[in-house]
Amino acid sequence: MRRRSTIAWMLLCLPGAAVAQDFQWHGYIDARLQSSSSDENSWIDGGLGKTRFGADAGNALQFGGAALVGTWQVTPSLLAVTDVQASAATSPKIGLLDAYVRYRPVSTTPWRWSVKLGAFFPPISLENDGIAWTSRWTLTPSAIDTWVGEELRTFGAEFRLEHRGNYGSFGFGLAAFRNNDPAGELLATRGWALGDVTSVLASRLREPDVLAGLVGSSAPLHFDPFTENDGRTGWHGDLTWDAPGGGKLSLLRYDNRADPETFSTHGTHTVFSWHTRFWSLGGRWPVGDFELLGQWIDGSTSFEPAPDFYLDSKFHAGYLLVGWNHGKWSPALRYDRFRIRQLPDFLPAPLSENGSAWTAALNWRPKEWLRVTGELLRVDSTRNQRLLEGLSPRQVETQAQLSLRLLF
Repeated sequence: MRRRSTIAWMLLCLPGAAVAQDFQWHGYIDARLQSSSSDENSWIDGGLGKTRFGADAGNALQFGGAALVGTWQVTPSLLAVTDVQASAATSPKIGLLDAYVRYRPVSTTPWRWSVKLGAFFPPISLENDGIAWTSRWTLTPSAIDTWVGEELRTFGAEFRLEHRGNYGSFGFGLAAFRNNDPAGELLATRGWALGDVTSVLASRLREPDVLAGLVGSSAPLHFDPFTENDGRTGWHGDLTWDAPGGGKLSLLRYDNRADPETFSTHGTHTVFSWHTRFWSLGGRWPVGDFELLGQWIDGSTSFEPAPDFYLDSKFHAGYLLVGWNHGKWSPALRYDRFRIRQLPDFLPAPLSENGSAWTAALNWRPKEWLRVTGELLRVDSTRNQRLLEGLSPRQVETQAQLSLRLLF
C-alpha cells in the first residue's frame, strides 16, 4: 500500500504526468488478390512496368503489407511517434518508416508553435493521411505520393508556426535536413510509377536492369536513397490554410541542395547526388458527403557524372481525386498526369516520358476493424527507354486488386 502511495505521489509531482503518460498503438495487416495485364516486369523487380504487380508477379494471392504505429504522449507538450512496416516488396523486409519527437507547448492564445526532430515525411501528401502513411481512398497512391514514399524523407528538424482564428488555421513550416542527396535518381532513371511500396529508413532501392549495361555493371543495381554525400543542408518550407469545414490548401517548396558532382561508393556501386527541387500546390475540400483532392508538382532533378556532362530531368505530375463518404461504402476515382523531359535533347536516347493513369476504388467498412477494397488501375505511358528491353515505347498496363485489411 505504501509503495502504491509513493508512486502516485511521484506522478502527481510531475507536471501533467498523470494525464500525459499515454501510449497508444495502431496498425494493420493486409492480404491481396491481384491480376495484371502488363507485359513488363514491375519496377520493384528491375523492370520498367509502372504498377506494383507486373508480368513477374507470380501468385494471385499476395502479402499486401503490415504496419505498427506507436504514439507516446510523454507530457502535454511532448509527443513521440514511430512507424514500423513489414513488406515483401522492400529491402529490408521490416524497418522504420519514420521516427520523431514533436515539442508543442500548450497555448492559450491564437498562436501556437512546434518543433519536430527525427526522420519524417515532408508535408507533401494530401491523400496519405491513414495509418502508416496510407490512403483512406485507394490502395495505390498517386504518382506524386508513390515517389515521395520511395525517395523522400526529412532527416532533421522542422519548425512550425500556426495562427488559429475564425477563418481557420494558417500555418508556416520550415525544415532543414541531411541524408537525402540521391533523391530524384528513380525519377530520372526509371520515371514515374504508381504503387503502395514505401521505403523504410534503411532501404536499398532497385534501379532498372537495363541500366546495368550502360554503366558497365551487372544487374541488379541498388542504391540507398537516404545517403549524405556532400555535407550540404537541404530545406523545405510550406504555407498552409486549414479551413473551418475541413478543407485545406498547401503550397510547398523543396530543395535538397545536393551538389550534383558528388557521389559515394557502396560496394561496387556508385551513388550520385541529384540536385532535386520542386514546387507543390495542393488542396482538399469537402462538398457535402464528397471530398475533392488535387495536387500539382513541378521541378527538376540533375546530376553531373563527369565534367561538362550535366543531365537535367524536368518533371511534373498532378492528380484530381473525388471520393464519396457514403456510410460503410466509400468509392473514389482519381486521374493522374505525369511527364519527364531529360535535357540536353541531343542525347541519342534521352530518358523522357509522358503518361496518364485512372484509378477507381471501392471501399467497404462493415466493421471498424475491417476494410475491404477493390481497385482497378490503368496506366498509359510512353517511355523510349523500353526500346532497350525490346518493347514498344508505349505500354498500357491494367492492374486489378482486392484487399482485405485488418485494422487494430
